Amino acid sequence: MPFLNSFSRKKRDQIIAIDLGSRTTKAVHLERRGNSLALCRYALLDAPIYEKKMSPELLSEHLRSVVEALGNPTPYVTLAIGFDDATVRQIEMPHIPVGEMRMVLKNNPKGYLQQELLNHVYDCYIFPPRATNGATKPADPLKTAGIPKLKVLVTASRQQLVSDFQMAAKNAGLIADCIVPGMIGPLNAFEMSQAEVFENELVALVDIGFKHTSVCILDHGELVLTRVVNIGGDKLTTGLAEAMNISYGEAEGIKVGMAPEVQPVLELQVLPLGRELRASLDFFEHQQDRPIAQVFVSGGSARSEMILQMLHAELIAECQTWNPTAFLQQALPGQQAVEIDHVGSQLGVAVGAALAAGN
Repeated sequence: MPFLNSFSRKKRDQIIAIDLGSRTTKAVHLERRGNSLALCRYALLDAPIYEKKMSPELLSEHLRSVVEALGNPTPYVTLAIGFDDATVRQIEMPHIPVGEMRMVLKNNPKGYLQQELLNHVYDCYIFPPRATNGATKPADPLKTAGIPKLKVLVTASRQQLVSDFQMAAKNAGLIADCIVPGMIGPLNAFEMSQAEVFENELVALVDIGFKHTSVCILDHGELVLTRVVNIGGDKLTTGLAEAMNISYGEAEGIKVGMAPEVQPVLELQVLPLGRELRASLDFFEHQQDRPIAQVFVSGGSARSEMILQMLHAELIAECQTWNPTAFLQQALPGQQAVEIDHVGSQLGVAVGAALAAGN
């Protein structure tokens, strides 16, 4: 699902994707090797000013540092932007070319997206017809009686923000090849890493970011629901630090380190997140009358077995972490090869953005 392309792209042998997280920037360098992709290096860097928006000048310096950490393999970069910077919606649109869809959305965003979006740029991905037993699913006569409708994933972002990203990349000696909404990253990575589950099961993907958590429901490979919850790892850590009167850094270590003595305190922090996620699952289950039995969790907080157990208890569904890099050939340098299993759950957005750019 490539979005907001700066120009017509071609497949590249070297791919850099940068997930501009609120506190930690995650980046990957992938290399095309025949029909496969190899993970050559990754980087986890503190964002310079995570409580404020980065200026183009500061972002330019940061991008330069990230690419240097990856070994400067190519000037072309794909940027994944967060929930605050990109609006993502599933809608139905007339059967018209994508270029015309963009113009329709620009002229009438409120009619399609239920909000006014001034000075925004748009891109669309048309979902292919869902196949059943090797055949295309027959069209719904209620929807084809009039003008045919297409199921479309739409993203919108401020024109100024896109221009700032492009300028920041240029000033760093780079080219912003593609700008991608971060929400689609875990979806793309999951399709490759868990192909059997993706194609054949009904599951929820939960990505716990710094400020937000996204939940996407996949029904046999079809994206049927997306939602963003304004609770992330930062809120869990801050609440733990305040409740235990310890520093933020200490709380972060305890949260991930599974210290049993903090379980009651941590449960109080995780409970609101679990309830919000359960509400999303309930919405789908009540509409479709089908239970969601598996939840796959990614993000930094997914490294905590204790948090997974707490979410399991609240969601009444099996919760497990997964490695977005599992399908990639491993070509990492020494220490990174040792640590990839520990940090892999944090790279879902970056790996998925690389897939969007590389296909």
